[in-house]
Amino acid sequence: MKRLPVIWFLLALGLIPNGAFSNSWPAWRGDTLGSGKAPEAELPVTWDASTNVVWRTGLPGPGNSTPVVFGDLVFVTQPESANQSRNLYCFSRKDGSLLWKKGVVYEKEERTHRTNHYCSASPAVEKGRVVVSFGSAGLYCYDHEGNELWKRDLGAIDHVWGNSSSPVLLDDVLIHYHGPAKDAVLYGLNKETGETIWKWNEPEWKPKGRTDGFRDRDEGGVIGSFATPILVETEERRELIMSFPVELKAFDPATGDVLWTAEGLNPLIYTSPVYDDGVVVSMGGYYGNSIGVKVGGSGDVTESHRLWQEVRHNGGIGSGVAKDGKLYYQDAGGVVYCDDMKTGKTLWKDRLPGAGKSWGSFVLVGDRIYTLSQAGDSVVFAASPDSFEVISRADVGEETNSSLAIAGRDIFLRTHEALWCIRK
Repeated sequence: MKRLPVIWFLLALGLIPNGAFSNSWPAWRGDTLGSGKAPEAELPVTWDASTNVVWRTGLPGPGNSTPVVFGDLVFVTQPESANQSRNLYCFSRKDGSLLWKKGVVYEKEERTHRTNHYCSASPAVEKGRVVVSFGSAGLYCYDHEGNELWKRDLGAIDHVWGNSSSPVLLDDVLIHYHGPAKDAVLYGLNKETGETIWKWNEPEWKPKGRTDGFRDRDEGGVIGSFATPILVETEERRELIMSFPVELKAFDPATGDVLWTAEGLNPLIYTSPVYDDGVVVSMGGYYGNSIGVKVGGSGDVTESHRLWQEVRHNGGIGSGVAKDGKLYYQDAGGVVYCDDMKTGKTLWKDRLPGAGKSWGSFVLVGDRIYTLSQAGDSVVFAASPDSFEVISRADVGEETNSSLAIAGRDIFLRTHEALWCIRK
């Protein structure tokens, strides 16, 4: 019997209101699977600072996280440098008004990149709860009225470029990668209490000769993963897949048992893995290695299930999207690619018009892909394996390191100055 995706299973049990996912964007990459895909809807393809704007609400300073949406609520993490606090803001989806904010003051020194602002992780929300990572300041769970349900101090995260991995709500388990760091941990927590169900301690990676942008530094250079795990569901089982330095691993999300491991990545990972049609692609950062792996294996699958490896590949900072076995993504310089996921072959590449450079991840809506650059301009193009076809361009004129969130007929855009709601 074919296994139904967890979303439809929960809908059948009545645990998720009908239409909740079609009208929400409950996690960083949208759905429970982390696919970056939004249901088809009548969305605008053009906008500017005044056209197709429902509301714009100012924010107190820069931030890199992406908004998440559940019903009539929009959640955004926001650092406030004046009081050294890290906060969760809850806005009204109707008019953008601030309903409440909760957070924590963290006065200890914490390293990060100057462009990676504190609490860059996006929240994860479901009925009755929203979970947020404040990095070294802890993991917090609130109800939708802002009441604290529980908190966990998982220890400090020490990395030269900070952190950004977002929590994932999955059935009764909250998945959270507490890293990057020399003592990083992948956790499975009880979402009701925050107690540990399982954990996997990441080893201290010691690469032997680098092939990425740090290749002249051998074991030196930056090491760590900024990925968020994804869920893959096949007819046989469910696999929680995470890109670590050097290797890609799959876990049983209920127990934390390692299902398989594929080697071939470089020691620095920016993007989350992307899955489609039995194949997961993981990309290394800063001219890093990329690999394509067939899911469903056991143990070390480097020889048996790794379909291809590309050394010094094109992967950027934002994650791509997949459609019909093709992967669409861009490098940090604004060049967009279409690759065949089973072979790794690049079918076409072209330069995005406008600013191009981006930390944001693509969003797929039907046969259209939505992008967001650091300058605040967006390009909508066709998800076609044949050629690069621009459908439209849009621009709000404000800088951002975030990604678009799409819920129903609304597009939510977070810049360093404001949160926007855009609708046709």
